[in-house]
Amino acid sequence: MSEQSSERPRSSPEQPWPVRVVSQRLGEWIGRLGWVWVDGQVAQISRRPGATTVFLTLRDPAADLSLTVTTNRDVLDAGVPDLAEGARVVVHAKPAFYPARGSLSLRADEIRQVGLGELLARLEQVRKLLRAEGLFDPARKRRPPFLPGKVGLVTGRASAAERDVATVATRRWPAVQLRVLNVAVQGPSAVPQIIEALRVLDADPTVDVIILARGGGGVEDLLPFSDEALCRAVFAAKTPVVTAIGHETDTPLVDFVADVRAATPTDAAKRVVPDLAEERRLIETARGRLRRTVVGMLDREQHRLDAVRSRPVLARPQVLVEARAAEVAALRDRAGRCLRHRLEAAGDELRHTLARLRALSPAATLARGYAVVQRSGGQVVHAAGDVSPGERLRVRLAAGELTATVTDQRPASPA
Repeated sequence: MSEQSSERPRSSPEQPWPVRVVSQRLGEWIGRLGWVWVDGQVAQISRRPGATTVFLTLRDPAADLSLTVTTNRDVLDAGVPDLAEGARVVVHAKPAFYPARGSLSLRADEIRQVGLGELLARLEQVRKLLRAEGLFDPARKRRPPFLPGKVGLVTGRASAAERDVATVATRRWPAVQLRVLNVAVQGPSAVPQIIEALRVLDADPTVDVIILARGGGGVEDLLPFSDEALCRAVFAAKTPVVTAIGHETDTPLVDFVADVRAATPTDAAKRVVPDLAEERRLIETARGRLRRTVVGMLDREQHRLDAVRSRPVLARPQVLVEARAAEVAALRDRAGRCLRHRLEAAGDELRHTLARLRALSPAATLARGYAVVQRSGGQVVHAAGDVSPGERLRVRLAAGELTATVTDQRPASPA
C-alpha cells in the first residue's frame, strides 16, 4: 500500500484521477477480498442459448440486497443442473469489478443447493435468536379489536386465501370493510413485497387489524414467512397482526411473532370478524336473562310489600297512636296521683312541724298568760334577786308591752 501510494500520488483539484485510474484502484481493492462462500436465494437465472456463461441474481433473504453472479454453464450443470428461481444456494465465488461497465459481480466456480435439512437447521437457529430477543413473548401480544372498522389483508393475487377471508368476513358481518394488498407469497420477491404491504397497512389509521394469509404448500413454498426480516417487521407493527399461513400443521416463524395465529384463512376471518347472527343471539339471551332477573326482583319486592301492608299496624295505623295515647294518659294520671299524694304528705308534715314549732315558740307561752320581764339593758329577769327596788322593767305580754317599776321583791322560798 505504501509503494502504491508513492507511485500514485493523492488526487487533488489540480491533479484529479482519470476514470480509468479510479476503476483500476476499485478493481484492486475488491480483488483483495479473494474467494468467499456466499449464501443467498436465487432471484433470477439467465441462460442464453449457445452461451457458455450463465448469469444469476443472488438475493439476501433478510435484506433487500442482491448481487450478480456469473458462472460457467458446466459449473452450474455439475452442481445444480435443475436450479430454479427461489432456490437457496451456496456459491464459491470471487468478487470482480468490471471497469468497462462500472459494475460489481461475483465469479463463481462452484454452486451448491441448500438442502431441506440444512434449511430447517438454519430456521431453528433463527427461531432461537428471535425467542432470545423476546419476539415470541406472549406478554407483548395484543388482542384484536372486537369489531374492526377496516381489516387489512395481505395475500396472493386471486388466491383461495383472499376468497376465503372475504367470503367468511362479509358473511359474518356484512358491514365489514377490507383493504386487500396482493403480493407475491413465494419466491425471491415475496419477502420485500409482504414487508412493504405490511408497512402500508400499518400506516393506515383506518385499518384496525392486519391478516397475513396464504394457502397451503410445501416447506420451501412457506420459507418467506420464516424470514427474519419479515418476523421483525411484524413485531414492529403497531397494528395487531393475525397470521393464517398454510394448514394447521404448518408453523412458520411469523406465526410465533404474530399477535394471533389462525389455523387457516377461514379461521383468521372468524377470529377477526364477529358473527352478526351469533352476537344477536347472545344479545337476545342476555336481554332475556336480564328481563327475568328484573321481573323476579320486582315480584319479590311486591310480595314483601304486600306482606308489610297486611300487618295490622299498617292496615289501621291509628291503633299504634291510640295505644301510645292510652299509655300517655295512664302515665299522666299516675303522675297526677303521685304528685297529689306527695303534696298531701308534705302538707301533713308541714302542719306537724308547724304545731311543734308553735309548741316551742315563746309566743305560745305568752298566749297562755305568761310574760317576759326584761331589765332596761334587755337582760331577761329570772329571779327577784336580779332586780333592785325602784328599777324600771319592761314587761312583754302576748299582746303589747308594759313598763313597771319594782317596789318590792320577794325572794323565792326554798322548796
